[in-house]
Amino acid sequence: MNREEHVARLKGESYDILVIGGGATGTGVALDAAARGLKTALVERSDFAAGTSSRSTKLIHGGVRYLEKAVKHLDRTQFNLVRDALKERAVLIKIAPHLAKPIPLVTPLYNILEVPYFMTGLKMYDWLAGKTNLHPSKFVDAKEALNRFPMLKEEGLRGGVVYYDGQFDDARMNVSLALTAAEQGAALANHVEVTHLVKTDGKVTGAGVQDTLSEDSWEISAKVVVNATGPFTDVIRHMDDPNAKKMLTASSGAHIILDERFSPPETGLLIPETEDGRVLFLLPWLGHTLVGTTDDPAEIQENPRAQEEEIEYILRHVRKYFSIPVDRDDVMAAWSGLRPLVSDPDASDTAGLSRDHVINISDGGLLTIAGGKWTTYRKMALDTVNEARKLGDLGGSPEPQTENLKLVGGENYSPNGTADLQDKHGFDLDVASYLNRAYGDRADRVATIASEGYGERLAPNHAYLEAEVLYGARLEAARSTVDILARRTRLGFLDKEATLAAIERVSELLAQELSWDSEKTMLDREEARDYFA
Repeated sequence: MNREEHVARLKGESYDILVIGGGATGTGVALDAAARGLKTALVERSDFAAGTSSRSTKLIHGGVRYLEKAVKHLDRTQFNLVRDALKERAVLIKIAPHLAKPIPLVTPLYNILEVPYFMTGLKMYDWLAGKTNLHPSKFVDAKEALNRFPMLKEEGLRGGVVYYDGQFDDARMNVSLALTAAEQGAALANHVEVTHLVKTDGKVTGAGVQDTLSEDSWEISAKVVVNATGPFTDVIRHMDDPNAKKMLTASSGAHIILDERFSPPETGLLIPETEDGRVLFLLPWLGHTLVGTTDDPAEIQENPRAQEEEIEYILRHVRKYFSIPVDRDDVMAAWSGLRPLVSDPDASDTAGLSRDHVINISDGGLLTIAGGKWTTYRKMALDTVNEARKLGDLGGSPEPQTENLKLVGGENYSPNGTADLQDKHGFDLDVASYLNRAYGDRADRVATIASEGYGERLAPNHAYLEAEVLYGARLEAARSTVDILARRTRLGFLDKEATLAAIERVSELLAQELSWDSEKTMLDREEARDYFA
């Protein structure tokens, strides 16, 4: 994906659909629309997955918590939401096999009376998944629970329940969605900000935009404009109507990263109830241990940060269940994402905030899609495109085409690719395994760049290579050190010290590739240091 070519298209063409927002929802909408044959454009003011979509708990799930609420309140709608999410879980693992996989999760039980409750709920989870169930859930005794998750406190442990969900790399998935949409014909550009909406006879017919890199400004015409800006939904809605009723608030989801000794390599842990009634997940992820998440009211901001009290909250609950000490010094990185909570501004009762998605069409014809979660991005996208087709009297296929469309990297992905990369390029096992999972059938392209003198690691003890910086700039539209360290690689989410040490080399490589002058290079480094501070 050549960014400059896509920007040129955005300047010179008009579209059926213009999507504002390059997160999971926006790129999902762009892919669905382009795959149906609609002329599609997308702009993102920062980078693909720059916000919430890179800051999830990395689980593809139906929602065990939501199922519990559905049972307690006999809520058929919640049941249907869980069932739909479980179907989408299977689809996502199928279309992105390099980025997504099943993972077993152990729920430890220290009260024998809890066993029937949890087993009943998880068997219902299996039942709702139907043919798409990843693996049957089961009860295991204390010995087996400890075998599966040796860090657990043994005293009082009565056993555990094992169930399966999916795990994925969210930012890499988001980038893959953007690349796949581009291959389906969409024109996409990151670092392009909407400055105003264009109206004709009171109806939204496009948007004024500015390339924040070149500072060029222009207008993009479209029959339908889709607002998919996540936490910033109301900012775009107020461009259409300054008096529009707010439809979104947010809560923060903080996470911490520990090293690999705090989790077995292929099994996660669900802490079933915290002191304030939440659940916490502890998961192996990219050779480290991810723990999260919190759920507190939050201000909407571009780069939310995990607060010390949130970090301590997470550590306190890990200590409660672990037989080994866990201290603040063990935290290698901490970050937070904004979880969107939406209400339908057109509904008569807007008291309840939902994590389901809401589609709203304003009097001016702005189509907004908000809420939802990563697992159901594809369902959100097809619902949005269905509404857009009606709103704009658009052509294209009435049926979505994405259920069996492999995402970039997935078409010819093979787990054996790790061995092939080792044999062909001489990579260490950790590097070969990582490249195969992150890039799928395109890993060899990264390897080729590595063989041209860019095979050094960006940081000791991490699998990321200098070659990925050049690959990201050339083929994945990366345009800053933050783009590379936070979203093309995931170093910025795994190891703060290693990330800060890598900034200078990454910036140097980007300056070489993108012909930056010394001032631009210096600004890039300063922005990266501020971002990861």
